[in-house]
Amino acid sequence: MQPNMKEMMRQAQMLQKKMANLQEELARREVEASAGGGMVKVVANGKPSIVSVTIEKEVVDPDDVDMLQDLVVAAVNEALARSKEMVDSEMAKVTGGLKMPGMF
Repeated sequence: MQPNMKEMMRQAQMLQKKMANLQEELARREVEASAGGGMVKVVANGKPSIVSVTIEKEVVDPDDVDMLQDLVVAAVNEALARSKEMVDSEMAKVTGGLKMPGMF
């Protein structure tokens, strides 16, 4: 193997290891989002997965279930968006901004 090719392979292996470590770290990191003035809170991690949903009693109205459903959807979508931002930001640090399809 040519010296340049060996160096490229070594760098690729190092990058792969860094990215695997980052994936593990991001799976432990959490972001929170809320809707309805904090009445519905959702926590997501960097997998991305929803970790928890908290709903304040005051927002539970049996006569207006649609509003509660809308608040949950809004909070979940915001939590997932924040998770994606966190992952993208951390990945950019490792890859130098290079987009790597299929990695996350």
